This record gives sequence, structure tokens and C-alpha cells, in this order.
Amino acid sequence: MAATSGLISVMERAARKAAPRLRRDFGETQELQVSRKGPADFVSQADRAAEQTLYEELKRARPDWGFLMEEGGVIEGDPTKPRWVVDPLDGTSNFLHGIPHFAISIAVEEPRPSGKSEITQGLIYQPVTDESFWAEKGRGAWLHDRRLRVSARRDLADALIATGIPFLGHGNFKQWTAIFAAVAPEVAGIRRMGAAALDLAWVAAGRYDGFWESDLQPWDVSAGVLLVREAGGFVSDFRGGDKVFERNEFLASNEGLQTKLHKLVAGAIRTS
Repeated sequence: MAATSGLISVMERAARKAAPRLRRDFGETQELQVSRKGPADFVSQADRAAEQTLYEELKRARPDWGFLMEEGGVIEGDPTKPRWVVDPLDGTSNFLHGIPHFAISIAVEEPRPSGKSEITQGLIYQPVTDESFWAEKGRGAWLHDRRLRVSARRDLADALIATGIPFLGHGNFKQWTAIFAAVAPEVAGIRRMGAAALDLAWVAAGRYDGFWESDLQPWDVSAGVLLVREAGGFVSDFRGGDKVFERNEFLASNEGLQTKLHKLVAGAIRTS
């Protein structure tokens, strides 16, 4: 069992303080059809309320750190110190439709002398199931106090792969369709659950064997990328390189499948 560090404890405390309001608002989604505010306003208010709680808790713990948040954007802090990367509600459409699959995601991004920052801590908390996935660089990935490892499957024919499907105003339909056409015939199944943070956490936990998606934001994936890597997995861009944030391409899986998936995806985007 790993003892959580002070930072992970801060992150978990903040997430658990924001979660009851999200659970309460989630319970009211059945009334949205008669809400005069409209569904978009309802969800944005739930986002903002959760984000404000997270901001206050994290700011109290590290008052000189900056923030990168889905709703609040960039809040500058001491540039020599880390900053928090926060998504108060990943899986907004699920939340709006009463589907109990969404999460709070918090990551710590540390500056490096090279000028390229690094994610060193991450936590993904699912308020409905009370699952807390967390990782620290060099200390592994965990679900509560249980060590996580990516799956050991090596054959694509046995693999269950997660993805995100482009939708109105988001994503590259042509590219995604080409990748799907290349991957789907080779694997046991493809799932689209609607929360990238949880998709990556589930790869780390071995529930999924792989994941691909593009057109994501840092707050969607920062904690999840660290979780996969600390669980023994790999995350690359679609070309097999390490420019996942620069290219906004995320391909994650275990050692036995990463090269096979990369070849399928890279071949698909060359012809798309």
C-alpha cells in the first residue's frame, strides 16, 4: 500500500469537497426538460460551482501556484512554481443526460529548466462510484490503495479499445473515420463512453486495453496520461512520437499493443 503524499491528499480533499454539489445537481437532471434556464445554463452552473470549490481548496493549500481551468482559463501564479490543471466536470454531455459516467480531473504541471513543463501528479475522481484514481511520477498509479497495472493482453483480437467520436463543432470526422475503419476489424470491440479522463484511468486500470482520441484539452487528459504511464503503459501521438500535447493526439495502450495500434492509426491518417 502506498501512503499518499501531501499533494495527492490536497487534490483528493478538494475533489471530495466539490463532489457532493455535482452529485446533487446530477440528481436534478431529470427535471431539466421543465427548467427555464435551459440545459446548457444548468450544466455551466454545475461546472462553475464545482470549479470554484476546487479553486478555493487548491488555492488555500498552495497560494502561490497558478491554474489552468476549463471554465476559468489561465490564472497566473509564481512562474517558478507548479500550476494546477483542473477539469471540474469531464463528461458534461453524460451529466446532462443523466448518465452516471463523469469525473473531476486535477493534475500538477511543474516547470522545467528546459522550458517544457511536466505532469508530476494526477487525480481523477468519479463522484458517482466514489473511485479515486491517482498517480505520482515515479510512484506508480493507484485506485484508492490498490496498485494499478495496464492490461497484459498482446493480441489485438482480444483487445477492447476506447475512443472519442467527433461531434458538432469538435474533431476531425474524416480522420476519425479512417482510424476507426483500420482499428475496428482488428479488435474485440470499441467503446465510446464520453469522458476522456475516465477512458485513460480505465486504461491504467486494465479495463480498456487501449484508447485513441484527438482534439482534447490539457485539462481533459493531463492526469490520465500520467496514470497510464505510471501503470506501465505508453501514450504517444498518432505517429508514435512523444508530442501528444503539441499535436493534440493521444494513443494509449500497453507495451504489447502500442506498436500494433500505432501502425494501424499512423497508416490510417496517411491515407485519410
